[in-house]
Amino acid sequence: MSDQLKIKLSIANRVYPLTINPKQEEGLRKATKKIEAMIGQFEQNYSVRDKQDVLAMCALQFAAQVEQKSIDKEYVNEEVQEKLEALNDLLSQHI
Repeated sequence: MSDQLKIKLSIANRVYPLTINPKQEEGLRKATKKIEAMIGQFEQNYSVRDKQDVLAMCALQFAAQVEQKSIDKEYVNEEVQEKLEALNDLLSQHI
């Protein structure tokens, strides 16, 4: 347990104490900054009265980004697979 690091992150005016692996600190701090920036954008662009609504919108935005990257990766993998099969067919014809 001595290799754990105790940090505090502030999101939407609330402090969250965490005990983490030191390797996670940079990623968590960057994520916190992104969340705070997104909160600011939502509050500026929309009339949002409740922080919970803003946080839900942030969660949806991040989840959508993750899902879109997964979809894009799947599409690229299929495209690469098709090209490899076409290349394999060409090689087979010339052997």
